[in-house]
Amino acid sequence: MDITIHSAFLPHDDAEAALGFYRDTLGFELRNDVGYNGLRWLTVGPPAQPGTNIVLFPPGADPGVSEDERRVVTEMMAKGTFAMITLATDDLDGLFDRLQGRDADVIQEPTEQPWGVRDCAVRDPAGNTVRINEIG
Repeated sequence: MDITIHSAFLPHDDAEAALGFYRDTLGFELRNDVGYNGLRWLTVGPPAQPGTNIVLFPPGADPGVSEDERRVVTEMMAKGTFAMITLATDDLDGLFDRLQGRDADVIQEPTEQPWGVRDCAVRDPAGNTVRINEIG
């Protein structure tokens, strides 16, 4: 039995800014764009991995979330402590240069970590941490 990762979810508070980052800066393709009741869900993913998706969602859309919970989520997003994803590339320096050239919010420049990974980190427009590991 094989189990794969199909979708990961990250919140967004501005669909156009999120699309600009994930499609135009990272080079992901837009796979789905769904609007409902004035809200918008975007599904993006790397072109070479058609079965792996990131769903960018409006965090307040779940009817089971209370107003207090929405407030906490909004506060955590603003601080960049709500959500995170780790990506990988075989050209960390090239990708980092592209991120800097597009004014990405850099948290950490490419660094050799003590646990054996070379990585960098940026924030997407919603404040989510995007770590990028170098592979290969």
